[in-house]
Amino acid sequence: MIDERVAFVAFAVVALTGAVNVVVRRNPVHGALWLASAFLGIAGLFLTLGAGLLAAIQVIVYAGAIMVLFLFVILLLNLEAPPFEGISIARGASLLAGAATVALLVHPLVVARELQLPAQPPVPDVPATAGNVAAELFTRFALPFEIVSLLLLVAMVGAIHVARRPRPGESA
Repeated sequence: MIDERVAFVAFAVVALTGAVNVVVRRNPVHGALWLASAFLGIAGLFLTLGAGLLAAIQVIVYAGAIMVLFLFVILLLNLEAPPFEGISIARGASLLAGAATVALLVHPLVVARELQLPAQPPVPDVPATAGNVAAELFTRFALPFEIVSLLLLVAMVGAIHVARRPRPGESA
């Protein structure tokens, strides 16, 4: 059996590698596929933390539905990789911001004398079953859920409108 810490680190490496490759890939389809691997790495992290329902939701919703939507929009818009334009002020600023973010994330690990992980993950008051998640989602979080679904619908209609080519005889 694989140690939980080794599995956690392995899934963290998969998630980070996928996330970095999403940003550095020039081809949008390759970036989207790396995003799927980052989603799967995050699902593995949920599994190692004992949150199987969250891992399943991560795979079904994000690695499944959202990735299909992303790939559909990318293919519908017929995006191509941009030519390399060199280092601009915006790229230099984004590289600086990225380096600062990495430094802020690594600093606590360097400063910490001894990293103490809990022996067992904390047990929530209410178990994370599908029924409990559904009850919370459709009672307390019904309005945010509907707002997100409306935003996704508007984004999809907008992408179709942007990508739609006028027919012969139609004005743009």
